[in-house]
Formats: sequence, structure tokens, C-alpha cells
Amino acid sequence: MIRRFYSRGIPVIVGARNFPTPPCIAPKNTKAAKRSPHSKAMNPALETLALAFREHSDPAAPALFLGAEPHPNLLRATAWQPIKSRADQCVAAGMTMADDPQGKFPTVFFLPGKSKEETLAGFARAHDLLAPGGMLIAALANTSGAARFEKELSKAAPLLFSVSKNKCRAFAVGNAEPWDTSILAAWRSLSEPRLIPDTTFTVVPGVFSVDHIDPGSALLAQHLPPSLRGEVADLGAGWGFLSHAALGKCPNISRIDLFEADARSLACARKNVTGPVEFYWHDVTSGLPGKYDHILTNPPFHTGQARDIGLGHAFLTTAARALKRGGSLHIVANRQLPYEAHLESLGLRPRLLAETGGFKVIAAM
Repeated sequence: MIRRFYSRGIPVIVGARNFPTPPCIAPKNTKAAKRSPHSKAMNPALETLALAFREHSDPAAPALFLGAEPHPNLLRATAWQPIKSRADQCVAAGMTMADDPQGKFPTVFFLPGKSKEETLAGFARAHDLLAPGGMLIAALANTSGAARFEKELSKAAPLLFSVSKNKCRAFAVGNAEPWDTSILAAWRSLSEPRLIPDTTFTVVPGVFSVDHIDPGSALLAQHLPPSLRGEVADLGAGWGFLSHAALGKCPNISRIDLFEADARSLACARKNVTGPVEFYWHDVTSGLPGKYDHILTNPPFHTGQARDIGLGHAFLTTAARALKRGGSLHIVANRQLPYEAHLESLGLRPRLLAETGGFKVIAAM
């Protein structure tokens, strides 16, 4: 798709030209495309971002990649990625990682997360990391609001180009001219830590359950037995609600280890949970380093926007393998998720503790 924009009154025509297909991306409508596992697995927004990069950016210039995922054409970029499994993929691909990017970069790539606040705050962060005359290139799926966010970004600075491909859109702005300062200030404020209303819990945009206590986790906390003791693990701990509740309810817990894949959530948990606790930035599906008397979890069942029951099953498999003899697993899940059969296949005996309109609490031993 070719789109026309105006910069300083001069028309600029941009669009997706035909380029040689990178080695890892098979051409469409060929046998190679059907059998290429990489072409099936790669994030379409990432492919569209790489296309925009090849067409409009200097491949030799230093670049920063916010929300990074590995792509053969973007491996030179310094990467920031708060999700452990994706960060591990970047490391395995040879990318240089930055926990807290500093300095100025001629090009900043950005793959936003799922929330509006996270995306707008990310635009402001990208601006602040751009070198003078630099360029920000962002990419989103059409179903994630690509057109809407392109319009939002264009309110702060004139668009340089937009490329539509793979049911996604990549779009760019520069900073040769100043961005709208009031919009920037509003976007920066979105990234500030805040309290969930009527609580003392600190959260930041982009984490799970950012504006309320998750009702499933609250139900599990309500039905935790006060007799829990010894060493406990909280899998997918988020910003720490379950661990905080367990420590307040179960005085004989000697330690809770919080395992969380999102570094932003874990940073919040460090503020929200005090006492005999340890924090681990960790992909639970890869297993746990030790054994526990009891394990608590509200397992995720989405990968990105897609429902993924296998992810919840992987959490339960990890939990079962990490339980000490005679230990217990306490789970909350949406009522329709068929976890009981999987628990039985792992050699555990599930027992329903509570059920509401939307959730169920299960204990398994």
C-alpha cells in the first residue's frame, strides 16, 4: 500500500516496494512457505517492522529496539524486552540487551504491548531516547489498533511514512522538529507508578490487572488454608497480590519465592510484598530451580492476544514437578478451563474448593 504524507509542504510518497525475501522468510504461495516453521512462528508486526527498516532506515546506524524480538535484519539493535522468554530469545540470537536503556539513538524501533497506556508511554520513552534528527519506527497488528495509534502519534509529530503489510502497519516519525510538548508530558505521566484505587498496591502500565485486584486471585486468596507452612512458590506472581495475601493469612510460611516473567510486574512486587520473600525474573514453563511444600498460581492462558490453554498446562506441569512429597498446589482458573484432567494426568488429585460465576479454586495433592 502506498501512502502520501507532507513534510514541510513537500509531498513524500512511501510504500512497500518489492525487496528480496530474507533467508528466514519464505515467499508466499510456495512449498517453502508451507514448510517453513519460522514463517509460521514470527510475529507479523515484527516482519512489517523489519520491512519498514529495510526500506527507510540506515542499517549501519546504531539502533534501540523497545519491546524487542529477534529478527535477522534487526539483530544489531540494542534490545529492551521485559518478558523473560522473549528476552532469552533475543540473547540466544546474539542481541545486546539493556535493562534500562540510556543515551541517544539515531533509530528507535518499538513493538508495543497490549494496553493503550503502555503504548502511549512507550512513544514518549522512544522520543526521549532519540538522537537529534532521529527516527522512531513503530509497528502493530491492525487488530491491535495500528491505525488508531498511528493517528495518536501523528498528533505529536508529523508522520514520515507508513507501510501496511501482513495485516499490520509500521509507521514512523522523526524529531527534526520538536514534538508537541503537552502531548509528550501527558504520555510521560502514564509511565509513572501508581496505586490501585483503594489499595496500597503499586502498579505500572502494561502489567496484568493494572487498575483493580484480579477477582480470580482474590478468590484464591480467600480460600487459602491458614495452615500453609514451610517453603511456598507463587508462579506467575504478577505484582504480588497472592504472595502478600498468603503471608498475611498463613503465619507458618517460612518463605515465598515469587516467579514472574514480566520484569515490570516483578519490580512492582518488590514494592508490594515484604517479609521472607525472594524474587525471580523467570519463565515458569522452563521449570523451577527447587522443590516446595506448597505452590500457588493463577496460571495465564493467553499468549499475546490468543488463547493458549497449553500455557496454563505448562504452568501446572512445572508446579507438579516442583512439589515436595505431601505438598499441595492451589490454583484459580476460569470455570471453563479443563485443568482437572491435566492435573490427574500429572498424578495429582484435584479437589474443588470454591466456584463462582466465572472462576473456580482447585487444590491438588
